[in-house]
Amino acid sequence: MIVDLPSTTTSAVNKKLVELRERGGAVTLARVLTLVIVTNEGEEAESVIDPAIEASREHPCRVIILARGPKKAAPRLDAQIRVGGDAGASEVIVLRLYGPLAGQGASCAIPLLLPDAPVVAWWPTGAPANTAEDPIGTLAHRRITDAAAEKNPIKFLTSRLETYSDGDTDLAWTRVTQWRALLSAALDLPPHEKVRAATVTGDATSPSSELLAAWLSRYLNVPVRRVKTDAGPGIVSVVLERQSGNVELVRPDGVTATLTQFGQPERRVALPRRDLTECLTEELRRLDPDEIYEETLHDLGKVIKGRAPAATKTAPKKAVATKKKAAKK
Repeated sequence: MIVDLPSTTTSAVNKKLVELRERGGAVTLARVLTLVIVTNEGEEAESVIDPAIEASREHPCRVIILARGPKKAAPRLDAQIRVGGDAGASEVIVLRLYGPLAGQGASCAIPLLLPDAPVVAWWPTGAPANTAEDPIGTLAHRRITDAAAEKNPIKFLTSRLETYSDGDTDLAWTRVTQWRALLSAALDLPPHEKVRAATVTGDATSPSSELLAAWLSRYLNVPVRRVKTDAGPGIVSVVLERQSGNVELVRPDGVTATLTQFGQPERRVALPRRDLTECLTEELRRLDPDEIYEETLHDLGKVIKGRAPAATKTAPKKAVATKKKAAKK
């Protein structure tokens, strides 16, 4: 059931929710959290509804979508309520905010939050510089961003460390989960040798490739080389160098990967790129701080900063020129 409430108020929305509940069209007793999604009005808002509904089948929740419209428009609040089959295992409330209300999302969301239930905030794109200090972020136990959807994914990701607070996470990190699991499992098999170096190959603007490189650097304590390529989407391959032979996990097509290592048969494993629904569902499984993500962010800055400094390339030329002058004298 979809109910539209044009030019309305949050109190009218609450009243309508109670009315729908009394009719038996919506039951809130099993809701475990409130998911607040901050996005822009239009196609962007519509694109996040289905992933939220699908994620709610594992995590029954109330979904509040704050769709910001033009700030120069007249102040107006249009609402839409989705319950029953149109909302999965959740109640979906879409608030379209126009004019000055576009900057008052928190004030509009607070009256609709489930009482005594945790709040998760998600910015599919256009996340604030400091999510923990954002009006919506201050309400949330978990704050989800997506570096891959930002204009400069790598710069956005590195800036996360400067403003990190317990509860922050990013879907670029969630997309690395299966790669981490497969590589960890491969290293659990014999021969149990120390990894000497690693190489992560992926798209030039892939924040997940950067995070995977930083994670390997920290937890294997080895130098990690990041190779940029246009051979495939996202992460393309990981090579772990060992004395007896390399461990190689290669995914050229973004769907199926090949795992090869010394002493083991070559294996083909399903490793498709994870969609929004799968990533969001995983992140809603935990409300505690992700210490591994925080530690990886710390190493991310070091890994990126330590890459191929331009000064080292010019230094040898200057040294050669100095020697030539000395020889002439």
